[in-house]
Amino acid sequence: MIDIQRIQRVPLRQIWQNEATDFTPWLQDNLDVLNDVLDLDLTGAEREQSAGDFNVDLVAEDASGNTVIIENQLERSNHDHLGKLVTYLSAMGAKSAIWIVSDPRPEHVGAIAWLNESSAADFYLVKLEAIRIGESSPAPLLTVISQPSIEGKSVGATKKDIAERHVLRREFWTGLLEDAKNKTRLHENISPGDYSWISASAGIRGLGYNYSVTQHGSAVELYIDRGKESGEENTRIFETLEAQKITVESEFGEELEWERLEGRRACRIARRYESGGYRDKDRWDQVYTQVVDAMIRLDKALRGHIHNLRVK
Repeated sequence: MIDIQRIQRVPLRQIWQNEATDFTPWLQDNLDVLNDVLDLDLTGAEREQSAGDFNVDLVAEDASGNTVIIENQLERSNHDHLGKLVTYLSAMGAKSAIWIVSDPRPEHVGAIAWLNESSAADFYLVKLEAIRIGESSPAPLLTVISQPSIEGKSVGATKKDIAERHVLRREFWTGLLEDAKNKTRLHENISPGDYSWISASAGIRGLGYNYSVTQHGSAVELYIDRGKESGEENTRIFETLEAQKITVESEFGEELEWERLEGRRACRIARRYESGGYRDKDRWDQVYTQVVDAMIRLDKALRGHIHNLRVK
Protein backbone atom coordinates (compact mmCIF):
# COMPACT_ATOMS: atom_id res chain seq x y z
CA MET A 1 0.00 0.00 0.00
CA ILE A 2 1.31 3.46 -0.90
CA ASP A 3 2.38 5.53 2.07
CA ILE A 4 0.55 8.86 1.65
CA GLN A 5 1.96 11.73 3.69
CA ARG A 6 0.26 14.96 4.70
CA ILE A 7 1.46 18.42 3.75
CA GLN A 8 2.62 20.47 6.71
CA ARG A 9 2.88 24.26 6.71
CA VAL A 10 6.20 25.63 7.90
CA PRO A 11 6.52 29.18 9.27
CA LEU A 12 8.37 31.26 6.70
CA ARG A 13 10.71 32.76 9.30
CA GLN A 14 11.98 29.30 10.16
CA ILE A 15 13.37 29.07 6.63
CA TRP A 16 14.18 32.68 5.76
CA GLN A 17 14.76 34.58 8.97
CA ASN A 18 15.40 37.86 7.19
CA GLU A 19 13.58 39.03 4.12
CA ALA A 20 16.43 41.09 2.65
CA THR A 21 19.39 38.88 3.51
CA ASP A 22 17.80 35.43 3.26
CA PHE A 23 14.69 35.30 1.08
CA THR A 24 15.65 37.85 -1.59
CA PRO A 25 19.03 36.20 -2.36
CA TRP A 26 17.33 32.81 -2.45
CA LEU A 27 14.72 34.07 -4.95
CA GLN A 28 17.43 35.70 -7.04
CA ASP A 29 19.07 32.28 -7.44
CA ASN A 30 15.78 30.45 -7.95
CA LEU A 31 13.80 32.60 -10.37
CA ASP A 32 12.64 29.43 -12.11
CA VAL A 33 10.28 28.79 -9.16
CA LEU A 34 8.58 32.12 -9.87
CA ASN A 35 8.67 31.60 -13.63
CA ASP A 36 6.87 28.28 -13.29
CA VAL A 37 3.94 29.66 -11.36
CA LEU A 38 3.59 32.89 -13.40
CA ASP A 39 4.39 31.34 -16.77
CA LEU A 40 7.03 34.00 -17.36
CA ASP A 41 10.64 33.89 -18.47
CA LEU A 42 12.41 36.19 -16.03
CA THR A 43 16.19 36.45 -16.16
CA GLY A 44 19.06 38.58 -14.90
CA ALA A 45 17.63 39.39 -11.48
CA GLU A 46 19.64 42.00 -9.59
CA ARG A 47 19.24 42.99 -5.95
CA GLU A 48 18.75 46.34 -4.26
CA GLN A 49 18.46 48.49 -7.38
CA SER A 50 18.03 52.18 -6.58
CA ALA A 51 14.66 53.83 -7.24
CA GLY A 52 15.02 57.37 -5.97
CA ASP A 53 15.44 57.25 -2.20
CA PHE A 54 14.47 53.56 -2.08
CA ASN A 55 15.87 50.24 -3.20
CA VAL A 56 13.89 47.66 -5.17
CA ASP A 57 14.23 44.11 -3.80
CA LEU A 58 14.81 42.57 -7.23
CA VAL A 59 14.89 43.91 -10.77
CA ALA A 60 14.71 41.38 -13.61
CA GLU A 61 13.95 41.26 -17.34
CA ASP A 62 11.20 39.38 -19.15
CA ALA A 63 11.60 37.54 -22.46
CA SER A 64 11.14 40.80 -24.39
CA GLY A 65 13.79 42.62 -22.41
CA ASN A 66 11.31 44.70 -20.43
CA THR A 67 12.10 45.64 -16.84
CA VAL A 68 10.21 43.72 -14.15
CA ILE A 69 10.34 44.71 -10.48
CA ILE A 70 9.83 42.24 -7.63
CA GLU A 71 8.86 43.34 -4.14
CA ASN A 72 9.04 40.78 -1.33
CA GLN A 73 7.13 40.84 1.94
CA LEU A 74 7.30 37.86 4.32
CA GLU A 75 4.26 39.07 6.21
CA ARG A 76 0.72 40.32 5.67
CA SER A 77 0.40 42.76 2.77
CA ASN A 78 0.21 46.43 3.76
CA HIS A 79 -0.37 49.83 2.19
CA ASP A 80 3.29 50.80 2.51
CA HIS A 81 4.48 47.99 0.25
CA LEU A 82 1.67 48.58 -2.24
CA GLY A 83 2.76 52.20 -2.48
CA LYS A 84 6.36 51.12 -2.95
CA LEU A 85 5.34 48.71 -5.70
CA VAL A 86 3.71 51.48 -7.74
CA THR A 87 6.52 53.94 -6.98
CA TYR A 88 9.23 51.49 -8.02
CA LEU A 89 7.44 50.57 -11.22
CA SER A 90 7.20 54.24 -12.20
CA ALA A 91 10.76 55.11 -11.15
CA MET A 92 12.30 52.17 -13.00
CA GLY A 93 10.12 52.51 -16.11
CA ALA A 94 9.07 48.89 -15.64
CA LYS A 95 6.36 47.08 -17.60
CA SER A 96 5.50 44.59 -14.84
CA ALA A 97 5.50 44.40 -11.06
CA ILE A 98 5.40 41.28 -8.88
CA TRP A 99 4.43 41.50 -5.21
CA ILE A 100 5.17 38.41 -3.12
CA VAL A 101 3.49 38.29 0.30
CA SER A 102 2.70 35.69 2.92
CA ASP A 103 -0.86 36.90 3.56
CA PRO A 104 -2.62 39.02 0.92
CA ARG A 105 -5.32 41.22 2.40
CA PRO A 106 -8.61 41.41 0.42
CA GLU A 107 -8.31 45.15 -0.16
CA HIS A 108 -4.88 44.65 -1.73
CA VAL A 109 -6.17 41.84 -3.94
CA GLY A 110 -8.80 44.29 -5.15
CA ALA A 111 -6.21 47.04 -5.62
CA ILE A 112 -4.02 44.83 -7.82
CA ALA A 113 -7.05 43.82 -9.91
CA TRP A 114 -7.93 47.50 -10.31
CA LEU A 115 -4.37 48.38 -11.34
CA ASN A 116 -4.47 45.67 -13.99
CA GLU A 117 -7.73 47.05 -15.35
CA SER A 118 -6.78 50.71 -15.30
CA SER A 119 -3.10 50.82 -16.27
CA ALA A 120 -0.90 49.65 -19.13
CA ALA A 121 1.44 47.82 -16.74
CA ASP A 122 1.00 44.25 -15.53
CA PHE A 123 0.70 43.53 -11.81
CA TYR A 124 1.04 40.14 -10.10
CA LEU A 125 0.15 39.34 -6.50
CA VAL A 126 1.65 36.06 -5.32
CA LYS A 127 1.11 34.31 -1.99
CA LEU A 128 4.20 32.61 -0.52
CA GLU A 129 3.99 29.64 1.84
CA ALA A 130 6.48 26.99 2.91
CA ILE A 131 5.55 23.32 3.18
CA ARG A 132 7.10 19.93 3.87
CA ILE A 133 5.86 16.41 3.41
CA GLY A 134 6.68 14.06 6.24
CA GLU A 135 10.31 14.60 7.19
CA SER A 136 11.27 16.18 3.85
CA SER A 137 13.12 19.45 3.52
CA PRO A 138 10.87 22.50 3.34
CA ALA A 139 9.80 23.72 -0.08
CA PRO A 140 8.23 27.00 -1.32
CA LEU A 141 4.59 27.01 -2.37
CA LEU A 142 3.71 29.98 -4.58
CA THR A 143 0.07 30.71 -5.43
CA VAL A 144 -1.01 33.41 -7.89
CA ILE A 145 -3.72 35.50 -6.26
CA SER A 146 -4.15 38.17 -8.93
CA GLN A 147 -2.62 38.71 -12.35
CA PRO A 148 -3.34 40.52 -15.63
CA SER A 149 -5.71 39.03 -18.17
CA ILE A 150 -7.06 39.98 -21.57
CA GLU A 151 -10.56 40.15 -20.10
CA GLY A 152 -9.39 42.41 -17.27
CA LYS A 153 -7.61 44.79 -19.62
CA SER A 154 -10.73 44.89 -21.81
CA VAL A 155 -12.89 45.72 -18.79
CA GLY A 156 -10.41 48.40 -17.81
CA ALA A 157 -10.46 49.93 -21.28
CA THR A 158 -14.26 49.97 -21.21
CA LYS A 159 -14.35 51.65 -17.80
CA LYS A 160 -11.83 54.23 -18.96
CA ASP A 161 -13.90 54.96 -22.06
CA ILE A 162 -17.07 55.35 -19.99
CA ALA A 163 -15.32 57.71 -17.57
CA GLU A 164 -13.96 59.76 -20.48
CA ARG A 165 -17.42 59.96 -22.05
CA HIS A 166 -18.91 61.20 -18.79
CA VAL A 167 -16.29 63.92 -18.46
CA LEU A 168 -16.69 65.05 -22.07
CA ARG A 169 -20.48 65.08 -21.91
CA ARG A 170 -20.53 67.09 -18.68
CA GLU A 171 -18.17 69.61 -20.26
CA PHE A 172 -20.32 69.70 -23.40
CA TRP A 173 -23.53 70.31 -21.42
CA THR A 174 -21.87 73.00 -19.32
CA GLY A 175 -20.98 74.94 -22.45
CA LEU A 176 -24.37 74.41 -24.08
CA LEU A 177 -26.33 75.57 -21.05
CA GLU A 178 -24.08 78.62 -20.73
CA ASP A 179 -24.76 79.45 -24.38
CA ALA A 180 -28.50 78.75 -24.11
CA LYS A 181 -29.15 80.92 -21.06
CA ASN A 182 -28.42 84.04 -23.11
CA LYS A 183 -31.11 83.10 -25.67
CA THR A 184 -33.91 81.21 -23.89
CA ARG A 185 -35.17 80.42 -20.40
CA LEU A 186 -36.21 76.86 -21.32
CA HIS A 187 -33.30 75.09 -19.58
CA GLU A 188 -32.18 77.84 -17.21
CA ASN A 189 -32.74 75.71 -14.08
CA ILE A 190 -31.06 72.57 -15.47
CA SER A 191 -27.60 71.48 -14.30
CA PRO A 192 -25.08 69.76 -16.60
CA GLY A 193 -24.93 65.98 -16.20
CA ASP A 194 -23.00 62.94 -17.41
CA TYR A 195 -25.67 61.38 -19.59
CA SER A 196 -26.39 61.70 -23.29
CA TRP A 197 -29.38 63.98 -22.73
CA ILE A 198 -30.70 66.82 -20.60
CA SER A 199 -34.38 67.70 -20.26
CA ALA A 200 -36.67 70.52 -19.22
CA SER A 201 -40.44 70.46 -18.81
CA ALA A 202 -42.60 71.54 -21.73
CA GLY A 203 -45.21 72.77 -19.25
CA ILE A 204 -47.17 69.53 -18.89
CA ARG A 205 -46.21 66.54 -16.77
CA GLY A 206 -44.44 63.90 -18.85
CA LEU A 207 -43.65 66.17 -21.78
CA GLY A 208 -40.03 67.29 -21.94
CA TYR A 209 -37.87 69.33 -24.24
CA ASN A 210 -34.66 67.33 -24.55
CA TYR A 211 -31.25 68.04 -25.94
CA SER A 212 -29.35 64.85 -26.78
CA VAL A 213 -25.81 64.26 -27.98
CA THR A 214 -23.83 61.35 -29.41
CA GLN A 215 -20.14 61.13 -30.27
CA HIS A 216 -20.62 63.00 -33.54
CA GLY A 217 -24.25 64.12 -33.57
CA SER A 218 -26.87 66.07 -31.64
CA ALA A 219 -30.63 66.47 -31.51
CA VAL A 220 -33.55 68.40 -30.05
CA GLU A 221 -36.84 66.72 -29.28
CA LEU A 222 -40.16 66.76 -27.52
CA TYR A 223 -40.26 63.52 -25.53
CA ILE A 224 -43.67 62.25 -24.47
CA ASP A 225 -43.76 59.84 -21.53
CA ARG A 226 -46.50 60.26 -18.92
CA GLY A 227 -45.53 57.19 -16.91
CA LYS A 228 -45.88 53.42 -16.66
CA GLU A 229 -49.65 53.26 -17.07
CA SER A 230 -49.87 55.97 -19.74
CA GLY A 231 -48.97 54.20 -22.97
CA GLU A 232 -52.30 54.91 -24.63
CA GLU A 233 -52.31 58.49 -23.39
CA ASN A 234 -48.81 59.03 -24.76
CA THR A 235 -49.98 57.79 -28.15
CA ARG A 236 -53.08 60.00 -28.04
CA ILE A 237 -51.00 63.09 -27.25
CA PHE A 238 -48.57 62.22 -30.02
CA GLU A 239 -51.34 61.69 -32.57
CA THR A 240 -52.99 64.97 -31.59
CA LEU A 241 -49.74 66.82 -32.24
CA GLU A 242 -48.99 64.83 -35.39
CA ALA A 243 -52.34 65.94 -36.81
CA GLN A 244 -50.83 69.43 -36.85
CA LYS A 245 -47.64 68.23 -38.55
CA ILE A 246 -47.81 70.58 -41.55
CA THR A 247 -48.39 73.63 -39.37
CA VAL A 248 -45.73 72.60 -36.81
CA GLU A 249 -43.05 71.92 -39.42
CA SER A 250 -43.86 75.15 -41.25
CA GLU A 251 -43.42 77.09 -38.01
CA PHE A 252 -40.28 75.13 -37.12
CA GLY A 253 -38.77 75.72 -40.57
CA GLU A 254 -37.54 72.14 -41.13
CA GLU A 255 -38.93 68.64 -41.35
CA LEU A 256 -39.19 66.76 -38.06
CA GLU A 257 -39.02 63.06 -37.24
CA TRP A 258 -42.34 61.86 -35.79
CA GLU A 259 -41.55 58.67 -33.89
CA ARG A 260 -44.11 56.44 -32.19
CA LEU A 261 -41.24 54.31 -30.78
CA GLU A 262 -42.98 51.00 -31.37
CA GLY A 263 -42.58 48.57 -28.48
CA ARG A 264 -42.04 51.39 -25.99
CA ARG A 265 -44.59 53.45 -24.15
CA ALA A 266 -43.01 56.80 -25.10
CA CYS A 267 -43.21 58.85 -28.31
CA ARG A 268 -40.92 61.50 -29.71
CA ILE A 269 -40.82 64.45 -32.11
CA ALA A 270 -37.21 65.17 -33.02
CA ARG A 271 -34.73 66.94 -35.27
CA ARG A 272 -31.25 65.45 -35.56
CA TYR A 273 -28.04 67.05 -36.78
CA GLU A 274 -24.71 65.55 -37.82
CA SER A 275 -22.56 68.65 -37.52
CA GLY A 276 -20.72 67.41 -34.43
CA GLY A 277 -21.04 65.76 -31.03
CA TYR A 278 -19.29 65.55 -27.69
CA ARG A 279 -16.08 64.20 -29.25
CA ASP A 280 -15.88 67.09 -31.74
CA LYS A 281 -14.68 69.72 -29.29
CA ASP A 282 -13.44 72.04 -32.01
CA ARG A 283 -17.03 72.29 -33.32
CA TRP A 284 -18.89 72.72 -30.04
CA ASP A 285 -19.64 76.42 -30.58
CA GLN A 286 -21.20 75.60 -33.95
CA VAL A 287 -23.23 72.77 -32.43
CA TYR A 288 -24.41 74.99 -29.55
CA THR A 289 -25.65 77.65 -31.98
CA GLN A 290 -27.44 75.10 -34.13
CA VAL A 291 -29.27 73.13 -31.43
CA VAL A 292 -30.17 76.08 -29.19
CA ASP A 293 -31.71 77.82 -32.20
CA ALA A 294 -33.54 74.57 -33.07
CA MET A 295 -34.82 74.22 -29.50
CA ILE A 296 -36.19 77.75 -29.51
CA ARG A 297 -37.95 77.10 -32.83
CA LEU A 298 -39.29 73.72 -31.62
CA ASP A 299 -40.78 75.31 -28.53
CA LYS A 300 -42.34 78.11 -30.58
CA ALA A 301 -43.81 75.65 -33.08
CA LEU A 302 -45.29 73.32 -30.44
CA ARG A 303 -46.13 75.62 -27.52
CA GLY A 304 -49.68 76.55 -28.58
CA HIS A 305 -50.57 72.98 -29.53
CA ILE A 306 -49.25 71.64 -26.22
CA HIS A 307 -51.23 74.30 -24.36
CA ASN A 308 -54.41 73.09 -26.08
CA LEU A 309 -53.93 69.44 -25.08
CA ARG A 310 -56.67 68.13 -22.79
CA VAL A 311 -54.44 66.58 -20.15
CA LYS A 312 -53.92 67.20 -16.47
